[in-house]
This record gives sequence, C-alpha cells and structure tokens, in this order.
Amino acid sequence: MMELLQSFGLTPVQWGLLILCAVFVGMAKTGVAGVYNVVVPILALIFGGRDSTGLLLPILILADIFAVTYYHRAAQWGYILRLLPWSVAGVILGTWVGDAVSDEVFKALMGGIILFGVAVMLWLEFRKEERVPDHWSFAGLMGLLGGFATMVGNSAGPILAVYLLAMNLPKNSFIGTGAWFFMIINLSKVPFHLFVWDTISPASLLLDLSMLPAIALGAFAGIWIVKKLSDRFYRRFVIVVTGLTALLLFI
Repeated sequence: MMELLQSFGLTPVQWGLLILCAVFVGMAKTGVAGVYNVVVPILALIFGGRDSTGLLLPILILADIFAVTYYHRAAQWGYILRLLPWSVAGVILGTWVGDAVSDEVFKALMGGIILFGVAVMLWLEFRKEERVPDHWSFAGLMGLLGGFATMVGNSAGPILAVYLLAMNLPKNSFIGTGAWFFMIINLSKVPFHLFVWDTISPASLLLDLSMLPAIALGAFAGIWIVKKLSDRFYRRFVIVVTGLTALLLFI
C-alpha cells in the first residue's frame, strides 16, 4: 500500500494540498459550495489536467455519498430528471473533446470553464434580478454546459446553481437536489475515465480512499457551517482566489 502511494512522488506540500482539497470537497458537497472551486485548479497543477479529473472523480463520489445520506429527503426529482438527458449528452461531448486534445489544451479548457464559473458566481452575487429564466431550452442549455463542464473539469457547480436558483428552492432542497444530480452524473462518468481516458487506476483509487477521513471531516464541517454561519464575505474571497488560481492553468 505504501509503495503504491509513494509511486506518485508527492512532496509534503503536495500531500498537504491534496488533503486540504479532500476537506474542501467534503465541505462543498454538504453546502459550502464556493470552496470547491479552488480544488480543480490545484489538483490540475499537481497531477496534470486530464489525470487530475480521474483522480478527483472518486473523491467526489465518496463526498456525494455523505451529501446524499444527509440531504436525500430534500431532493426535488423533477428538476433532476429534467436536466439528466442534456447532461449525459454534455458528458459524451466532453469525453470526445478531452480525448482529442493535448494536456496543455485540456488545462486551458479547464481554466476557461472555471473562469466561466467564476463569472457566473459574480453574476449571482451582484445581480439585481430575482429570477433566472425557467424554460425547457434554459434547462437544456444548462444541462449540456453542466455535463461538458463536469466531464472536462469537474466544474459544473456554478452552472447547476444558476438553474436551481431559478426554481427558488429552499436551502436544503437546493443542496439535496444538487447532491443527487451530481452523484448520478459522477457515477456515469466512471466508464469514460476507465475505458476512454484511462485516468483511473488501482493506485489512484487507493490514493482516493486514503483521503476518506479528510472527506468526512469536510462533510461534517460543511453541515455545521451551513447551519451556523453567513457566507457572504466567504463567497467573495473564494471567487477571487478561484479566479487567480484558474489563471495559473493558462501559464
């Protein structure tokens, strides 16, 4: 086991960043959504663009289990089913694009998607409108973009948020609906990572499983934060940090 973990050749700083990312994933899945946006660029810088998506996917699924377990009763399945066909099409498109480009272009795509997510977050933060358009074409566009973004960069959270905010869901329903949606989509991505991109291996799975305590810590911390704290300043801090980190993917 130790030999497999050592095969990644991570420095102590990289191990620390990986553990921190696992904590952030757990927090994001249980409601502190903004913190997740620093995870994707950090892991891409450590492991490379395409490989980092395969490493991150099982961590996301493990965190999805915590989120679904806690919020499963709050999910609104009508909204999930409305998005799924379009999202699966986006996953297939993202698989084809990701397989056709170099890792440098892949990281640039990830950076662009993350910056788009930051722009969406800024719009949500400062918009004056109370509603987002609620129409089947809007759901189709958000589903397609979300599927592509989650396959290429595991970065569909802000896109899904735009759609769910249009429905004016209560906080727990918002989190529960997103938790079930992402668990289904993340599981659907596994075969593409295994058989098309070849980004999941026994060694990477073992590394992911070693992050389980950090994921659990983050999940419980996220539940506590959602109950206790306002996140207005926190969201703005995450937007700035995410934007700066995403720019590094273009360098």
